[in-house]
Amino acid sequence: MPAVHAFDVLGDPVRRRILELLADGERSAGEVTAVVRAEFPISQPAVSLHLRVLRENGFTTVRADGARRLYSVDPAPLQRIDVWLERYRRFWAQPLDALATELARGQRERRTKDSPATTEEQLDRP
Repeated sequence: MPAVHAFDVLGDPVRRRILELLADGERSAGEVTAVVRAEFPISQPAVSLHLRVLRENGFTTVRADGARRLYSVDPAPLQRIDVWLERYRRFWAQPLDALATELARGQRERRTKDSPATTEEQLDRP
């Protein structure tokens, strides 16, 4: 599946939420439906349709467990998206590295400011 097509599949917030739920582990269709319906104003058949779109496009796998259908994430399409995004990472990787440096610098300054005076500083006080 081309990465652009994958973005079409993931462009829907309900499908993204379903993948978030499944990223935590395998869930039954009923569990997914209950969570999604509590968060989005959609019907059970609509949730089933979203599950089908994810399954048919390779984002999830499903297995039968008696009458239940258990869904889990198939990482392959997500890995292809990650490969496609690689060429664009430079646009946010460097600014994020710079942000991390500034955050660390600020934490160091706060620790230094909040730390008790050193022995030399205490001796210099009147």
